[in-house]
Amino acid sequence: MDSKVSIKKVTILAIMIALDFVLSPIFRIEGMAPMSSVLNVTAAVLMGPWYALVMAIVCACLRMLLLGIPPLAFTGAVFGAFLAGLLYLIYRKNWMAVIGEIVGTGVLGSLASYPVMVWYTGSSNQLFWFVFTPKFFGGAISGSIIAYIILLRLSKTRQFKDIQKLFFK
Repeated sequence: MDSKVSIKKVTILAIMIALDFVLSPIFRIEGMAPMSSVLNVTAAVLMGPWYALVMAIVCACLRMLLLGIPPLAFTGAVFGAFLAGLLYLIYRKNWMAVIGEIVGTGVLGSLASYPVMVWYTGSSNQLFWFVFTPKFFGGAISGSIIAYIILLRLSKTRQFKDIQKLFFK
């Protein structure tokens, strides 16, 4: 029985990774990835913090390797995905996952991006501090609101609840 559950979990994780990888570049505003936030919040509520974090890491690596996105793909996603999942795990409220994504991506992710971009570009231009936070924050807020609206409907379905039971025991 355990191997069947593990296979189901990995399959759901793979589907979430595929959705994130395919949808994020399609619905992208320069410097903002609201669909990444939509999927971070959805993954956090569906699978919890660790699987949401794995999803964010794998998607960031795929974006950097296959799409040529700078390391911001990494710093912009991992903090929000994990914090959204952690807050959802603690409070079991969809809106807490939204708060986690906004704080994680919009604040922590944008601040972590500064040293990464200094290393990546070789420039210690102070302008980086002012460039990332508004874009990350804007993408995180808009994507998180969309995710919340989607989750209002999804979380009432039997299939969604069944998948959650696999991850939250």
